[in-house]
Amino acid sequence: MRWLPILALTLMAPLAGCATTRPATYFVEPSGPYTLDTGDLVRVTVYGDQELSNNYRVGDNGAIAFPLVGNVQVRGVTTAVAASRLAGALANGYLRNPNVAVEVAEYRPFFIQGAVRTSGQFSYVPYMTVRAAISTAGGYTETADRNQVTVYRRQGNEMVRGTADLDFPIYPGDTIVVSERWF
Repeated sequence: MRWLPILALTLMAPLAGCATTRPATYFVEPSGPYTLDTGDLVRVTVYGDQELSNNYRVGDNGAIAFPLVGNVQVRGVTTAVAASRLAGALANGYLRNPNVAVEVAEYRPFFIQGAVRTSGQFSYVPYMTVRAAISTAGGYTETADRNQVTVYRRQGNEMVRGTADLDFPIYPGDTIVVSERWF
């Protein structure tokens, strides 16, 4: 009887290696407010001043070059915070009680490469998943690994990498790599 637990553990140990594991979920929280970054095109509306209301691209320095006030930093902030920063800059000697709204007119693109029909840069659509991104790139090639992909995403000053499944949400600026399967 004392040997029964040892025998059971001995027989179960080789089976532990057979367990299938799901691809690791990404270490980045996929929900939360969208934050602006280089390449985004924002629509700025200054109520009562049509000349200042226009589309502006977030530059490499993370700022919008805005008339009258110059560069206004918006990298890493939401559209509401960007509107507040622009209103504050305009209130500093240019307009009395400016009312400013900021919305994303065009998201920065995402990139996909590897075993897809058309690699490259594509327009991002909100709530896009890896599956939708692969479809946008024309689908898989015949030799693609269809179960998981690698997603590269910038977090702060570093690029992080994670394995994701097909229903993982992507963000603008992400790079998706579809590997080839080995026979």
